[in-house]
Amino acid sequence: MTALDRNIHPVFNQILGRSDKEKLLNQHARIIWMTGLSGSGKTTIARNIEMELNKRGFLTQILDGDNIRTGINSNLGFSGEDRYENIRRISEVSKLFMNCGIICINSFISPTDEIRQMAKDIIGEENFIEVYVNAPLNVCEKRDVKGLYKKARKGEIKDFTGIDSPFEAPKNPIVELKTDKLSIEESVVKSLETILPIIEYKQH
Repeated sequence: MTALDRNIHPVFNQILGRSDKEKLLNQHARIIWMTGLSGSGKTTIARNIEMELNKRGFLTQILDGDNIRTGINSNLGFSGEDRYENIRRISEVSKLFMNCGIICINSFISPTDEIRQMAKDIIGEENFIEVYVNAPLNVCEKRDVKGLYKKARKGEIKDFTGIDSPFEAPKNPIVELKTDKLSIEESVVKSLETILPIIEYKQH
């Protein structure tokens, strides 16, 4: 084999692995997956968790509807098939971030057990920190900042989760945040109590 052949067909076991990058970043990469109804507080809590982790020297990336639906998944709608494909792509992108040693904080309704299990299968259950942001539907409707629930009630938005499309609560989330009872600060503190011991770097 010539030097040119070796360049065209690289030896994959010579590519730096996730553990090398985690060592460089001094953190263990995981996917923090925040699921819950629209208006439950997922994105607000995710952003606050990111700020707290940043203060502690962790490198993170938030994925949510704002940066996914306007970019990589801009061609997807809200049908059952499109929702499934939305989460599949998010999971694959998350895995790429994780393999670079980065902690990903994902904020998506991800409404069914089947969809969340698919995400876990792609990412790996051992890498998946499921956070259930739990607020009753009536509380989420009162917080309806974008007016989405009002539109759904009027029939202007079809298949809206919680109104005419089901939300299946996670059975065994690693963290559950009842945001009708907890403040943002309390929710962040409770989340970090579980997350920090998992992502803090330990030499194997």
